[in-house]
Parts: sequence; C-alpha cells; structure tokens
Amino acid sequence: MTADLIKRQLTDAFQPDLLEIIDNSAAHAGHAGARKGGGHYHVTIIAEAFEGKTLVQRHQLIYQALGELMKDQIHALGINALSPSEDNKGNQ
Repeated sequence: MTADLIKRQLTDAFQPDLLEIIDNSAAHAGHAGARKGGGHYHVTIIAEAFEGKTLVQRHQLIYQALGELMKDQIHALGINALSPSEDNKGNQ
C-alpha cells in the first residue's frame, strides 16, 4: 500500500515527532492521474529537519525522501511540514 511506503520512507528520512498521512485517492477516482495508478495524499509532518528551512526547501526534502514514489505511485501530494518549535507555538 502506497500510504505505508510513504510512512516508512518519511520516517526513515526524518524521524518525525508527528506523521499523519491521509489517502484521498478514492475521492479522485477517474481522474487522469488516478487512472495511471497514482494516488492523492496529504502529509502532515513535524520534524527537526525542517527547522530554519523555507517552505520550498521543506517540500524539496520530502520529494527527495519519497524518490521514485513521486514518479510511480503519487500523483498529488499535499504537504504540511513544520518544525517542532513551530508546532509548539500553536500549543501554548
């Protein structure tokens, strides 16, 4: 299952404090990307690796960590990538 592969690869790459993966693929059945086998996912990840990184840098790190999955199994990926200090601001 692609969501399990996403979880494994992001966990290995970032050892996140939090990782949530939502598979929205069923809502996009019939869509061109879905017909080719690519799924639609949304990832929320909190990891130290994102501290001091721009939004673009964070996304690039995630794309690199997912590697071939981005080409073969993921058609669309929503990303909410935070550092632990950013997450803590919302909890105070």
